[in-house]
Amino acid sequence: MGYIANERPDLFLGIIAQVPFVDICNTMLDEDLPLTVTEIPEWGDIKNDKKSFLYVKSYSPYDNVKKQNYPHMLVTGGISDPRVTYWEMTKWVAKLRENKTDNNLLLLHMNMTAGHSGASGRFDYLKEIAMEYGFVLKICKILS
Repeated sequence: MGYIANERPDLFLGIIAQVPFVDICNTMLDEDLPLTVTEIPEWGDIKNDKKSFLYVKSYSPYDNVKKQNYPHMLVTGGISDPRVTYWEMTKWVAKLRENKTDNNLLLLHMNMTAGHSGASGRFDYLKEIAMEYGFVLKICKILS
């Protein structure tokens, strides 16, 4: 979702980015994070291979935010997520807010009791779904 937000924002009225992996370079350079070392075969050894680094950086959403219009966006994450750390999406949203040239909604919802898969209570996940539906209804109303 981060890539398309940067490259073709004109195609979407809104984007819901659930726990988006958007700061690929910084994450893949931090070997202290639990998944980094095991994901090197997928993403490349960007620490030791300049060609891999430049390739990943060419599409990494955080590294490619630019001054332009972006669609309405709802970005969600969990504070205890070890896979996609909370600071990734927080930094990304901050950079988007600094660079976007429109008045579209840009919302960050950080679940302070959840990890990667969102709310885990018997019915708590319904609150997250309702929030997303509310976002969609809001931007549809803006359109009409």
